[in-house]
Amino acid sequence: MELIAVESLPAGGGPPPVRVGDVAIDDAAIAREMQYHPAASADEAWQQAARALAVRELLRQRAAALGLVEADSDDREEGDAAIAALLERELDVPEPDEAACRRHFAAHPEHFSTPRQWRVRHVLLAAAPDDAPARDAQYRLGTQLLKTLAVHPERFTELAQRHSACPSRDAGGELGWLAPGQTVVELDRALQHLPEGLHERPLASRYGWHLVCIDARREAWLPPFEAVAERVRHRLHEQATRRALRHYLLALEAEIGVEGIALDYDAAGALMQ
Repeated sequence: MELIAVESLPAGGGPPPVRVGDVAIDDAAIAREMQYHPAASADEAWQQAARALAVRELLRQRAAALGLVEADSDDREEGDAAIAALLERELDVPEPDEAACRRHFAAHPEHFSTPRQWRVRHVLLAAAPDDAPARDAQYRLGTQLLKTLAVHPERFTELAQRHSACPSRDAGGELGWLAPGQTVVELDRALQHLPEGLHERPLASRYGWHLVCIDARREAWLPPFEAVAERVRHRLHEQATRRALRHYLLALEAEIGVEGIALDYDAAGALMQ
């Protein structure tokens, strides 16, 4: 995803103006806010930015109605403090009890399991994907190095320091313990299936060829509830906060009025970011 530059926005014929009650949120403010909402398109970034500003303005107006901030104040820090005080005062988020936490833990073990891990060393022989001669040459070098390592495995550190294009060469090719998703996708897929030891062939990626040695494996495991009880409680509390905040914002929208942007199911997410 890329940040959307203000100058890339289409001129004229754009979306309808955004208003919260009697307050208009101008296009310039939305354009400035877009830098904090990277998205796949300018329209999506605009929607996210406009929604975030509309949510903040709703809360600011409610805080002003309760005397927590001056109605005409434009001080950002003062407004943020007033919004925090408002939510502390008006948002009712029940704390999950132990029974609810245990039920959630039993129903969603994948959120609390320790993933499979591999302790990996590698040598990266760099070659761009569109440079066929370089990839051929590096593949041949890789097969020669693997033949050497098959006979002299103790030379892995030396060969990594001499040949690897990865910063890990300074550590002898050590990548440490890797979990799924922590390395380039092509290598990540291969690690799911490789046995321990030195792999007999170079592995291709967009960066070139990898000579890979798996020194150890750890299988995924689920810790006991007691070990992750606080994480479970925090997760449930966050979910409850999102639900309560969403209902609160939709009630404010009905009371104050919002035009030009819909406060849909992700209304709470716009604030909790």
